[in-house]
Amino acid sequence: MFQSFNTTGIGSLPHTDPVEACKIILDSVDIPFWPQLPHRSFLESMVPMYSEGFPFIKIEGDHVLMVPGEEGAVAEFYERIADNSGFPISREYSAGFHAFLDILDKQNLKFDTIKGHITGPLTFALGVADDNKRPIFFNDELKDLSLELLKGKARIQIEALKQFADNVMIFVDEPILTALGTSTYIGVSNDDALRLLQEIVAYIKECGGIAAIHCCGRADWPIALSSGIDVFNFDAYEFGNTLSMYPEEMKNYIDRGGFIAWGVVPTTDKIKDVTLGELKEKLESGLTSLEKAGISGEKLRAQSLITPSCGTGSLEIEGAMKAFSLLKDLRNSYVKS
Repeated sequence: MFQSFNTTGIGSLPHTDPVEACKIILDSVDIPFWPQLPHRSFLESMVPMYSEGFPFIKIEGDHVLMVPGEEGAVAEFYERIADNSGFPISREYSAGFHAFLDILDKQNLKFDTIKGHITGPLTFALGVADDNKRPIFFNDELKDLSLELLKGKARIQIEALKQFADNVMIFVDEPILTALGTSTYIGVSNDDALRLLQEIVAYIKECGGIAAIHCCGRADWPIALSSGIDVFNFDAYEFGNTLSMYPEEMKNYIDRGGFIAWGVVPTTDKIKDVTLGELKEKLESGLTSLEKAGISGEKLRAQSLITPSCGTGSLEIEGAMKAFSLLKDLRNSYVKS
């Protein structure tokens, strides 16, 4: 499925020109992905980008609002769910997605694997509040409708991207996993969280995709690992040794063929001073900690990818370019060794 230490990115870039962003991606990683450009428009931020088509959501300026849905819009939403037609991702909400498809088509490019991404159902449903300021996660109907919306967004991407690749991988971006169990989300049970993740992962696979989860903080990793994912991506720069806290779960995951995508290139201000040598030390430390926990080093290295720790959209363009340059250099240091 992948070559050892193949590279990809998480999603966002700091650019506003979608064509420029796509060219950087195509030049920088082994597994290309389409760019999310939050500096271009609020509509390309994490939650708004995937809200298009949901009959109860309205975007006003930099705010995502819940409004009563029109009867016709609600009926159309249910029809799309019933016929599995997916939910469109328009150029207005994602210039990078369309620019990416245009470039692949015009240049007749083909790849082994291409990556797409969606906001995870936990992050989406906990990030949108109703008119009572309560996250729609706590409304069972709206929570399940938002899950169906995200399934549709995944399906649209898989169908569009499979024209240009043998495999399409969809990352489910779930930063909210870091907050589960805190006082902020005390009403969110692990069982409910796992159900949502398992459903979206199963659907991605049902559509013929490779399912991955990305979380850029420290979280209860067994929840993610038991969701059925093929690829697990985390911030390995800050939390690289935390996987060894779950030796049994990690061994089961690796033994069934799961890949670890080590997000070892930082996407914070630390990118300014970090060196290639430091990144390799971080990655080796994470790999060694799992080997000491009883996991085959040979399997680990064969089933490892490398990425930035998160999207580069929070960086200046110079920082993002350094992150991708270091990512490429790190990959080459393993390929040549």
